Order: sequence, then structure tokens, then C-alpha cells
Amino acid sequence: MKTSRYTEAQIIAILRQAEGGVPVAQLCREHGMSDASFYKWRAKYGGMDASMVSQMKAVEEENRRLKRMYADLSMQNDLLKEALGKK
Repeated sequence: MKTSRYTEAQIIAILRQAEGGVPVAQLCREHGMSDASFYKWRAKYGGMDASMVSQMKAVEEENRRLKRMYADLSMQNDLLKEALGKK
């Protein structure tokens, strides 16, 4: 996955500037990003502060780990069913 040029702290700072009344077009020109990026960030990080972003990252990482565990266990279960079914 492609990494962002901006850290979460920078993204939150940009969103706070927009909340402060700076026009979106001006922010995008200033920071060298597209309008689509800004609106995607606002949908994802809108109303968050730095601590909430770190919590969100931790939850996403745990979710990724649990999904991987589930996939491994379901694959093992399928293999066992297949091996027991051949008798």
C-alpha cells in the first residue's frame, strides 16, 4: 500500500485550518494536494485529535491481526474436514 506524504499530525493540522475558515482550494494549493485527498481525509479523520488517531491505528492493527488468525483457523478447519471426509 502506498504511504502518504503527510503524517496523521499534519493531516489533522490541515483539517483544523479548514475548520478555522481557510478555503479548501487555498489549503490544497498551499500544501500541494488534491481536493479529493482533502475530502477523503475529512471523511476519515474529521473531528479527531491526535490521541484518537493513535487509538484508531491500534484498533485497525488488532483487527488486521484477528482477521489473519481467523483465516488461518478456517483454512485448518477446512483441511481437517477434507482429511476426515476421505475415510
